[in-house]
Amino acid sequence: MASLRPEEPLSAVVNICVFLTIASAWMALPGPVRCDSGVLNRRGGEDGTFDMGGGDGGSPPGSPTEAVGAESSPRFRRALSRENQMSLLSSSFVLKGDATHNQAMVHWTGENSSVILTLTKYYHADSTKVLESSLWRSTDYGTTYTKLNLMPGTTIVVTSFFICPTNKKKVVLVGSSINERDQMLFISTDEGSSFQRRSISFTPDTLIFHPQEEDKLLAYCKEGRLFASTDLGHKWTLLQERVTKDKVFWSVSGVDVDPDMVHMEIQDTSGGYLYVTCLIQNCSDKMVTAQFLGKIDRESLQVQDDYIFVKVTTGNRTKHYVSYRRNEFVQMRFPKYALPKDVQIVSTDENQVFLALQEWYQSDTYNLYQSDPQGVYYSIVLENVRSTKQPEENVLIDILEVRGIKGVFLANQKSEGKVTTLITFNKGQSWEHLAPPLTDMNGKPISCKEPDCHLHLHLRWADNPYVSGTVHTKDSAPGLIMGAGNLGSKLVEYKEEMYITSDCGRTWRQVFEEEHHILYLDHGGVIVAIKDTSIPLKILKFSIDEGRTWTVHNFTSTSVFVDGLLSEPGDETLVMTVFGHISYRSDWELVKVDFRPSFPHLCTESDYESWKLINLQGESCIMGQERSFRKRKDTAFCIKGKSYMSALTTKPCQCTEKDFNCDYGFEWSHTEGNRCFADFWYDPDSPPEDCHLGQTYESSTGYRKVMSNMCEGGLNKQQSTKRHNCPLLPPKGLEVGIKGQMLAVAPGDDITFIVHQEQGDTSNTKYQVDLGDGVRAIYQNLTVTDEPVQHRYENPGVYKVTVKAENMAGHDEATMYIQVTAPLKEVHLEVVPITGRNHEVNLTAMVLPTEENLFVFYWWIGDSLRPTLTLQNSLLTRFQETGEVSVTVQASNGRSMVQDTRTVQVYENFQVLALRFSTNLDRYNPNIPEWREDIGQVVTKVLAKTTGVPLESLVTVVKPGLPTTADLYVLPLDSKPAKRTMIVDKRIPAIIQAFNGNNVSFVVRGGVQVLVMLADPNAGYNGAAGGLGVWALAAIFLITIIATGSFILYKFKRKLPGSRNIYAQMHNEKEQEMTSPVNHSEDTQHIIQGEEFIDDDLDSQTLGNHSGVVLSINSRELHNYLIS
Repeated sequence: MASLRPEEPLSAVVNICVFLTIASAWMALPGPVRCDSGVLNRRGGEDGTFDMGGGDGGSPPGSPTEAVGAESSPRFRRALSRENQMSLLSSSFVLKGDATHNQAMVHWTGENSSVILTLTKYYHADSTKVLESSLWRSTDYGTTYTKLNLMPGTTIVVTSFFICPTNKKKVVLVGSSINERDQMLFISTDEGSSFQRRSISFTPDTLIFHPQEEDKLLAYCKEGRLFASTDLGHKWTLLQERVTKDKVFWSVSGVDVDPDMVHMEIQDTSGGYLYVTCLIQNCSDKMVTAQFLGKIDRESLQVQDDYIFVKVTTGNRTKHYVSYRRNEFVQMRFPKYALPKDVQIVSTDENQVFLALQEWYQSDTYNLYQSDPQGVYYSIVLENVRSTKQPEENVLIDILEVRGIKGVFLANQKSEGKVTTLITFNKGQSWEHLAPPLTDMNGKPISCKEPDCHLHLHLRWADNPYVSGTVHTKDSAPGLIMGAGNLGSKLVEYKEEMYITSDCGRTWRQVFEEEHHILYLDHGGVIVAIKDTSIPLKILKFSIDEGRTWTVHNFTSTSVFVDGLLSEPGDETLVMTVFGHISYRSDWELVKVDFRPSFPHLCTESDYESWKLINLQGESCIMGQERSFRKRKDTAFCIKGKSYMSALTTKPCQCTEKDFNCDYGFEWSHTEGNRCFADFWYDPDSPPEDCHLGQTYESSTGYRKVMSNMCEGGLNKQQSTKRHNCPLLPPKGLEVGIKGQMLAVAPGDDITFIVHQEQGDTSNTKYQVDLGDGVRAIYQNLTVTDEPVQHRYENPGVYKVTVKAENMAGHDEATMYIQVTAPLKEVHLEVVPITGRNHEVNLTAMVLPTEENLFVFYWWIGDSLRPTLTLQNSLLTRFQETGEVSVTVQASNGRSMVQDTRTVQVYENFQVLALRFSTNLDRYNPNIPEWREDIGQVVTKVLAKTTGVPLESLVTVVKPGLPTTADLYVLPLDSKPAKRTMIVDKRIPAIIQAFNGNNVSFVVRGGVQVLVMLADPNAGYNGAAGGLGVWALAAIFLITIIATGSFILYKFKRKLPGSRNIYAQMHNEKEQEMTSPVNHSEDTQHIIQGEEFIDDDLDSQTLGNHSGVVLSINSRELHNYLIS
C-alpha cells in the first residue's frame, strides 16, 4: 500500500524526499531517507524565447521591488505603500564546470544552520548510470559555494547522499571509482566539513536511517541483499539475500518492543513471498520469524504506525489483512460486495485507517473508506474519487489531506463524466463543493453562482520534489491553501488559474491567471510565487498578507530556466534559493533571496489577530470542538520565528448528528432522509466475531462517532439500547488447508495443516482431526492458539483429511483430499442446492482463471473414496436417497489442483416458482456465488415475514448471469412423503399473492428499492419430485370426471328397457376403444384409484376408472340415477 500523496511538499529537506506517485496495490510508504528519489532534473528547454510578459523583464537583482499590476488592479494598490518598506537581498552563484550535469540534489541542513550541500551529476539514461558528479558546499545560506574534492588525485562518482533524520549533521555519500570497481561510502558527522572514506563490498541502492538511533543504518542492494550497520556505515553485516525492494521497515517506536527489529518481505526458496522480522544482530534464515502464517502477495507488505498490512491472492480473489499494534492478523472487513480490485492507504494517523478502494465495477475511480481503531471494519465516506494511471502501473488518486488542520480533505469526484472538487471539514462525514469567489483577481464581480457553478482544483502532485504541486498546504501555515483550478460546473484540464484561501477553504480569492510554483516562508508569513513555465524568467512575486496583495522582485539580472525552489527546513526563516540554468547547456545557477531585512524584529502579541475555523455552513463546531487560530496582522512587519504557534484555543461542543458516521454494514440513504440503513447482507443484531460465552455485546445502531472527534455530551447515536449476552455459537465456516495452499504433496514432505473457522465460538470448541492414514488427534482451542497440525505422508495415495469442530451449540466439519504425488492449487462448483430423488442433476465446475489448458476433474459424491474422473467440467448424476449429500470437485492441471464443496438437499416432494427482479438490481450484480447466496437469503427472509410461511421451508436460489433471475423452492414441512399433493398446500396461494401484490422487496446500496416478482404471474408453479403441476392436475381432474360420467351412464342405461342388448353389443364392439388414451404414470394411477387430490371444499370423489368416452348427462338424469 502506498500513501496517495506525500505528507507535505519537500521544501528544503532532501532527506525526507519520497516518490510522488503511488505504486500498484501496496507500496512502501514512510520511513527511510531516500535522497535519490529527490533528484532534480534539468528542464529540457532550448535556448531562445524569454518571458517578457507580466513584468518578467526587469532590473538587476536587489533592485527595488514593484507591485504586480499596480496600474490596472485595485487589489495591488496597497502593495505600493509597502514598496519602500520591503528590502530584499539577492545574490547568485554559478556552479562552474557542471554544464553537462543534468540532475541535482540539494540538502539544506536547517535548524539555524547556514550549510547547504548540492550534488550535481550527469545521469546517462540509456545505461541508467551516473557518469560524472560534483559536490558543492555553502556555509552562508547559499551566497557562495565551494567544490569538494573527496579523494585528491582520484576521480570519484557520487551517486547519492543520505541525511540522518534525527541529526542532520550526519551525512553519508554513496560513491564509486570511475570504473565502478571500488564501491565506497563517505561519512561525515559535521555537515560535510570533513568526510571519512569506507570501502564496501556491495553497491547500495538506498540507505535507510533508523528513525530514532542516528548511527544505525540499513543498506538495500538492487539484487535484493540487505545489510545493516550500527556505527554509521563503518562496518556492515549481511541480513538477508532475497528481500523485496521498498519492503524494508525499521521498528516503530512505542509499538515494536525491540528498536533493533526489522520488518521485511522476503522470497522463499519456492518462489513465494513471506513477511518476516528479525533483529539486526542476527538475521539468518534460522533466526527470522514468520509473522504471517502462509505466503503473501509480492510487494504487499506495509508497516505504518500502529498497523501492518499484507494481502493474499488465491485464484481471482484477494484478501487483505491487518495487524493492529502487532496483534494477530485479521482479515479487513469491507462491505461484503465491495470486492476490491486495488487498495491504497491514504493515512493511518489519529488511530484510524483512511484508504481508497477500487471496487469490482470501477475502472478510473476509487471509493474512500474509514476504519475502526483496529483497522478491521470499514465504512464508505465518499464514492467515485478520480484516479489516473501512471507509467509502470503507478496510480494517482485525487485525494489530498489539508495540512495544519486535522480532518480537512480535498477530493475530486468523477460522476457522469464530470469531475468536481469537494471538501470535508469533518474527516469525510459530509462533503461540499468549494464556494466560488465573489470577484476576479481585478476586483470585478464574476458570474459564477451556486449551485450551478463552483471552484474546482487540480489535485496533482509535482514529479519534481523541489516545486509545489497544484495545491499547496503546510503544517506550519494552518488555514492557508493555494491551488490551481477553474470556475464552472466541472474541472477543466489545463485550465490552471491560481486561487487562495486563508480560512481553510471557506472563502477563496483569485490571485493569478496561470499556474505558479508556491513556497511558504516564516509559517506562511511570506508567500513566494514563480510562474510555472518552460521559458526562462527573472522575476518572482511575493505576498506578506496571505495573497491579498502581491509584489514583484527581480531575483536575477539574466533570465533563467527555474528548476526548483528551496527554503530552510520547517519554513521558519526568510531565506530561499532559486536554482536553475541560463540555457540548456549552461552551468547550474543558484540564486539566494533573503527577506530578513524587511522584517527587523520578532512579532509580539500585539502583532497578531485571531480567526475562528468555520465551515461552509457557517458552523464553528467542527470535529466536536470550536478552534481558533492566530495570524499576523497585515500591517505588521515582523518575523514569526521558530517559536511561533498558530493554534490559539479549543472548546469542546455538544455532540450532534454531524459528529457520527455510518457504522460497518450501514450506508447513508439519501432517498429517505439523511440516515444510515443496514445493507441487505448485514444483521445488526449478530454478535461480533470476538464475542465469547459469558460476555455481552450491543447491537449496532448504525452509527459510530467520527474518529478524533472531540464532542462531549449531547446526542449519542452510537449508544445502543439493545444489549445481548454472547451466545455459545456453533462453529461455522470451518476450513482446513495446507500451509502454502497446496492440495498435493510429494511423499515424505513435511505438511503443516491450517484450520480456520469463519464464525462461532473457538474457546469452548473441540477439534477432532483425522489425517486419513490412521493418524487421529483431538485439539482444544485449535484456531485460537494457532497450534500447527504437522504431518508427513510416506506413501503415495489419496488421503481424506477431516476436521470436526464441536461444542454444546453445534458442530461443523471440513474435508479436504490430499493427493500425495507432487506439489499442486481453486474452482467453483455450480449445482442446484435442492433436487428430487432420482432426478438428473448437472454438476458444473468453473475454473478461474479460465485459461486454455487440459484439466482433469475429480468428482467426490457422498462419502465415496472412489471419485468419478472427467475431462469435461460438468457431470450428470442422480441421487438415489433423500437427505443431505456432500459434493466435492477437484480440478487439476497436472501441477496444481483446486477444490470446492457444495451440499445438495434431496427431497421426495417440493415446488418451484420462477422469480425475476426489477431491472435496477442488475447494476449491483457482480455475478459471484456469495452475492447470489445473500440475495437469495434476503428474499427468503422477506417472503417468510410477509406470508408467515416458515423460513425453513423456503429456499431462494439466484441464478448466474444477467438479467438476475431466481427459483423459489417450497419444501415439505416434514421429512415424511406427503400423502396429499401440493395442490392442497395453502402456502402456494399465499406466496403467489405476496408476489403479485408487489409485497416482496428489499433495499441495496444507496437506498435503491428492488422488487421481486413471479417470472410469469399467470403460469402458476411447477411441481417436482412427485409434486404435480397445475395443468397435470387439471388434466387428471378432467379425465376423472369423464370416467365418472362413463360409469354413471353405463349404470343408467342398464336400467333403461330394451337397452341391455344394444349396450352389450356396443360394449363388445367398442371394448378395445374403451381403453384410456391417457398413459397414467404409477403415481397418477395411484391417485386415481383412491388418493385425495382435490381441496376439501370441492365435494366430489372418484366414481370409477373408466375413460375414453365423452358423454353428456343432464343433471336430472344424474340425480334420478343416484336416488335409484
